Amino acid sequence: METIAFAGPSGSGKSHRALALASDIKADLIIDDGLVVQSGRIIEGISAKNQATKVGAIKTALFTDQQHKQSVIDTITALHPERILILGTSAAMVEKITGRLALPKPIKIINIEDLSSAEEIKIAKYFRNHLGKHVVPAPSVEVEKNLPNTLVEKLQVILHGPNSAKQKIYEQTVVRPTFSYLGKITISDKALYDMIKWVLTNFPGVKGPGKIQVYSEQGNTILFIQYAAFYGQNLPILSRKIQVKVKEVIENHTGFNVLAIDVLVTGIAKKKKEQGQRIQD
Repeated sequence: METIAFAGPSGSGKSHRALALASDIKADLIIDDGLVVQSGRIIEGISAKNQATKVGAIKTALFTDQQHKQSVIDTITALHPERILILGTSAAMVEKITGRLALPKPIKIINIEDLSSAEEIKIAKYFRNHLGKHVVPAPSVEVEKNLPNTLVEKLQVILHGPNSAKQKIYEQTVVRPTFSYLGKITISDKALYDMIKWVLTNFPGVKGPGKIQVYSEQGNTILFIQYAAFYGQNLPILSRKIQVKVKEVIENHTGFNVLAIDVLVTGIAKKKKEQGQRIQD
C-alpha cells in the first residue's frame, strides 16, 4: 500500500483538485477532512465540515476520536487499496494522519502550487475566507447524508483522458459548514499557557509549574516548560510523561501540531506531612 500527500493551506483548493489528482495518480481512495471517498462516493468516516466549531473540525480531520479512527482503519483494511491520496494543510499533518490510521508514510508530497496557479489559489481562498465555502469531493446526494441541514451546492468536474473524446464527469459539492458563520477563530498563547499550567498543577509528582514559554505560528507550536518536582521522583521518566500529556492536551483541544517540548526541572521539594502520617524521604 502506498500513500501520497496532497498538501496546501486551508482553503487553497485541495478538495476541488482531489478527484482529478486521484484519477491521474490512480489512487483508489481519497482521505479528506475525516472522510474516505472512493470513486466519488463517501464510504466511511465523519465529515469535519459537520462540526460546530473550527477546533472540532480540526480534531475530526486528524481522527482524534477513537471510534471514528477505528472505523476508517477497518474499512481501509477490508478494501486493501494499492494507493491512497491524503489531503492535509501540510506534509506534517498528512504524516500525523497516516500515523493515526496505521498507514505507511507518504512516498510523495504533491503541493497545491504544483497543480494550481497563484491566481487560482487566490480565488479559492477568497471563496473560503469571505464566503465560508468548502468543497467536498463527492456528489451532493452523498454529502447530504453526512451534513444534514447544511447549505449544499452542486459542482461538476470534468476529467479528460489521454483521448480528448473520452472524459469523465464527476459531481462535487460546495457546502457552508456551521463554523464558517462564526468568523475566524484564533487561539492565543495565553490560552496555551493556561492549558500547560493546568496539566502541571494537577500532575502527580509535580510541585508546581515554573516559567512557561509558547511559540506558535500557522498551527504549529514549540513549548519550553519549567517545573519543580517532589523529592524521590525519577526525573527523566516524569519529564517524559509530562511531555506526552502536554502534547496530548494541546493537540486534542486546539488541533495545533506540537513540534517540540523542552522540559527543565528547576527545583526539588519535600512533600508536607499530612495529619496523622509520617512522610519518609
